[in-house]
Amino acid sequence: MAPGGEEDGGLAAAAPLLAAAGEMRRRRCGEGCPGCRLEEANKASAGVPYLNFFYIWVVCLAAALPIQSLFPYLYFMIRDLKVAKEEQDIGFYAGFVGATYFLGRTISAVPWGMFADKYGRKPCIVISILSVVVFNTLFGLSTTYWMAIVTRGLLGLLCGILGPIKAYASEVCRKEHQALGISLVTSSRAIALVIGPAIGGFLAQPAQKYPNLFSEESIFGRFPYFLPCFVISVLAAGSCVACIWLPETLHFHNDEKVEAIDELEAQAGDSNLEAVKAKESRGESTKNLLKNWQLMSAVILYCVFSLHDTAYLEIFSLWAVSSRKFRGLSLTSQDVGTVLAISGFGVLVYQLAIYPFLAKYLGPIKPFRPAAVLSILLLATYPFMANLHGLELKILINIASLLKNMFAATITIACNILQNTAVTQEQRGVANGISVTLMSMFKAVAPAAAGILFSWAQKHISGLFLPGDQILFLILNMVSIIGLVLTFKPFFSLPNVMSRS
Repeated sequence: MAPGGEEDGGLAAAAPLLAAAGEMRRRRCGEGCPGCRLEEANKASAGVPYLNFFYIWVVCLAAALPIQSLFPYLYFMIRDLKVAKEEQDIGFYAGFVGATYFLGRTISAVPWGMFADKYGRKPCIVISILSVVVFNTLFGLSTTYWMAIVTRGLLGLLCGILGPIKAYASEVCRKEHQALGISLVTSSRAIALVIGPAIGGFLAQPAQKYPNLFSEESIFGRFPYFLPCFVISVLAAGSCVACIWLPETLHFHNDEKVEAIDELEAQAGDSNLEAVKAKESRGESTKNLLKNWQLMSAVILYCVFSLHDTAYLEIFSLWAVSSRKFRGLSLTSQDVGTVLAISGFGVLVYQLAIYPFLAKYLGPIKPFRPAAVLSILLLATYPFMANLHGLELKILINIASLLKNMFAATITIACNILQNTAVTQEQRGVANGISVTLMSMFKAVAPAAAGILFSWAQKHISGLFLPGDQILFLILNMVSIIGLVLTFKPFFSLPNVMSRS
C-alpha cells in the first residue's frame, strides 16, 4: 500500500459520516432551537447586528438607571428621613442604602446565572426589567429609612440582568463583534451616568425647585424623591416592549442527541474547537469554573476595581454636596447631577468612538495598566479642589470626573472581555453569575465602607498627620494600587485565546 493510503482511505470513509453529521446538525437547527437559528443567521451575515445591539443597550440602560440616579439626592433623602442625629452621620446611613442593592444582587447572581443557562437569557432579562418597574417605584415612595433599605434590597435581589446580559452580548453576534457587544453593555451604564444623575439631580424635590409646576400638596410634594423614580420606572416599562424583539441565544437541544452528533463528528475527524469545547463544558461544574484561574484572575481584578469605582461614586457624591466647613464642595444636587451627567456623556463618546480604535490597535489589555496608573494620579488631586471656588472649580471638577470615568470604563471593558473569553458559551451564564456574585459582594461592602469612612473623615478634619479628606482619598487610591499589582504575574493569567493572538 502506498504511503498515506490508509490515511486517504480513512478520510474517504469518514466523508459519509461527516456529511451525515452535518445533515443531523442542520436538522437539529430546524427543530426550533433559537440559538441555532441565530447562529445560522450570524453565519449568513457578516455585518454588525445593530438592531440586536440596540435592544441590549436599551434594557441595560433601564436596569442601570436606578443604580446611578439616587446619588445626587441620597444625602438629602437621608437628611429628610431624619435617621441621622448629626450632620456628620448622614454619610454613615447613606452608605447602607447604597449597599443593600448590591447585597441583594450578591445573593441572587449565581441563581440568576443558572436560571439563564437553563431557561434562556430572555426570560431573565424580562423579569429583571419588571422588578425595576415595581421596586424602583416603591423606593421613591419611601417614608422611612427601613422602607428605603428593603425596597433597594429587593430591587437588587430580583434584577438579575447583569451577568446574563454580558453572556448575551457576546453570543448575539459573530466573534469579531464581541468586543463591541460587551462595550455596549458598558456604554449603557455610561449613558446611565448621563441620564440617571440628571434625572435624580433635577427631578428630586420638585416642589421646592419648580413650585410653579408642582405644589407641596401634590404626590410629588409629599414624596419629594418619587418623581425621578417614577420617570425611570416609566422608561423601564417602555424597555419591556423592546424585549419582544430580543432573540434568544441559548441552545435548547436533546442532550443525548447532541452527544451522539458530537461523537459522530469526532469519528469523522471534525476538528472544530468550539464543538469540542461545548462537549467538555456540558460536564463542567461550577466547582471546575472556580478552578479556572484564567477566569478567576479576571474576576478578582473586576471585583477590586468595582469596589473602587462604587466607593468613589459614593464618596464623590457625598463629598461634593457636603459643607465647606468639612472640606466639601458645597454643591447642590443639580450641580452633582450635572457633573455626573457631563462625565457620563463624555464616557459614552469615548466608548463608542475612541475605545474601539484603542482595542483594535492595542488590544483590550494594553490600555488597562496605564488607565489604572493615571486614575491613581488623578484621584490624588481631588482633596485640593476644596480650595477652589466658582467657575474654576466647576471646570476642573468636570474635567477630573470625566477623566476618572474614562479610566474606569477602560478597565471595566477589559475585565469583561477577559472573563467571557476564559470560558465557552455554555459556561458564560454561570461564569458571569459567579463574577456578578463576587463583584456584588465587593460593591455591597463599598458604599457602606465608603459612608463610614466619609463620616469618620468629616469628624477628623484636623488633628491627624493628614487632613481627614486627604486620608479619605488616599485610602480610596490604595484599592486601585492593589488592583494594579494584581495585573502582574503570578496573580494574573491571560486567557489562552488572547495569549495566542
